Amino acid sequence: MTGTTSTGTSRTDTVDVAIVGAGPTGMLLAGDLAAQGLSVTLVERRPPTTGNLTRAFAVHARTLELLDTRGLADPLIATGTQLGRLRLFGRLSLDLTRLRSRFPFLLITPQYEVERLLKERALKAGTRILYGTELTDLRQSATDDTVTAGLRGADGERSTLRARFLVGADGVRSSVRTQLGLPFPGESVIRSIVLADVRLTEAPSGILTVNGAGDAFAFIAPYGDGWYRVMGWNRTHQAEDSDPVELDELREIARTALGTDYGMHDARWISRFHSDERQVPAYRVGRVFLAGDAAHVHSPAGGQGMNTGLQDAANLSWKLAAVLRGSSGDPEALLDSYHSERHPVGAQVLRASGAIIRMAMARTPLQRFTRWAVTHTLSLVRPASDKAIGRISGVGISYGAPKGSHRLAGTRAPDLRLAEGRLQELLREGAFVLVTPPDAPAAPGGPAPLVHAHWDGDRTTTLLIRPDGYIAWASERSDLEGLRKALSL
Repeated sequence: MTGTTSTGTSRTDTVDVAIVGAGPTGMLLAGDLAAQGLSVTLVERRPPTTGNLTRAFAVHARTLELLDTRGLADPLIATGTQLGRLRLFGRLSLDLTRLRSRFPFLLITPQYEVERLLKERALKAGTRILYGTELTDLRQSATDDTVTAGLRGADGERSTLRARFLVGADGVRSSVRTQLGLPFPGESVIRSIVLADVRLTEAPSGILTVNGAGDAFAFIAPYGDGWYRVMGWNRTHQAEDSDPVELDELREIARTALGTDYGMHDARWISRFHSDERQVPAYRVGRVFLAGDAAHVHSPAGGQGMNTGLQDAANLSWKLAAVLRGSSGDPEALLDSYHSERHPVGAQVLRASGAIIRMAMARTPLQRFTRWAVTHTLSLVRPASDKAIGRISGVGISYGAPKGSHRLAGTRAPDLRLAEGRLQELLREGAFVLVTPPDAPAAPGGPAPLVHAHWDGDRTTTLLIRPDGYIAWASERSDLEGLRKALSL
């Protein structure tokens, strides 16, 4: 559904989905929807030539899996460096190679590389992007099931965008969230964090370097091309975000926290910012949704911000597509499940990143003992460290399932080897994947797009896997009625 009408000097465009915010979250969502044949317009207040100075640099295993189902993981991996271990606070080493994933590592690469690949995909699928355009007002209609967005271009020209659904992926200062009148409760956790990309005379050991000592903590990660992302904080020097910052300040922080500054030089940019912990109470208000930093913000500890937003988009996109195509038996329940599944994940990320940053900031003897106890336990107790790795990487995230469901329902499906190929390759069609034994009857017809695959072996479990890679339904026996019900969404 797309069209344009004019009234006087104003213009009204009509699309299936309008997305405000052309960062990674908005771009992934737009590409998914456009690939399903839906009309999508992205609204971005920045002009196309303006760089987006962002903090993100880490891509976790679960996000790489989602990118793999879109054919983007391998090209992205080629732009960065892989870390198989995370070393925290000098003594804790988390082994990512134990992850049951095709990507048992942390990828260090600039956010602009993620955005570049997602933008290319979105444009190729037919997404329209309006740069230099601001959202000025937002109205939902109860009579014709539409959302109307007032827009203002860089030249001051006003226009209207009407859509079946609208998604705010426009960051911490979200204009969509403001127009909805939603609160953004939380607090500022840490001020005056210094962030830079630099070159080093002496390279660290090759793994993520993080430590807190005295009144400072610092973090160093290699991009793999000679540049390093460095972040530092000093309790004794709390400046405003707008205050000037020099590389000497970051060198001093690194020497305090890490014992050396590794010969930092030639910063290509350096900035100061503060970190909040906030989460909106509702990810859905009628036909409007919030995703990414517009819905939740937290400390950069753990590198989960961009990853959580991309996973929000992957959860939401197939649900919007199902409703717009008319393949959902209960559209309201399906759309509500976006909030019920992703809001708890956002809350968990806030807790986890907050715990890491508070341990790094430990000052009192009790706080330092707590940090020692936690790191000591994670170092010695493998199930505890595996759980921590699963949470941070996203591989351990699962969603609730109805009472009486199979134990696999709601869990993430690994990249299964099937007779027809890898699961993540089969998911590239944006459809459900039904996995059955080789001799199973043909899959039942239904409104939801479905790819029928078979086990490459003698397994008898039947799995119905959602387009976002989570198991929607499972059974140990033939159950066509249960499968039809699951496919009714």
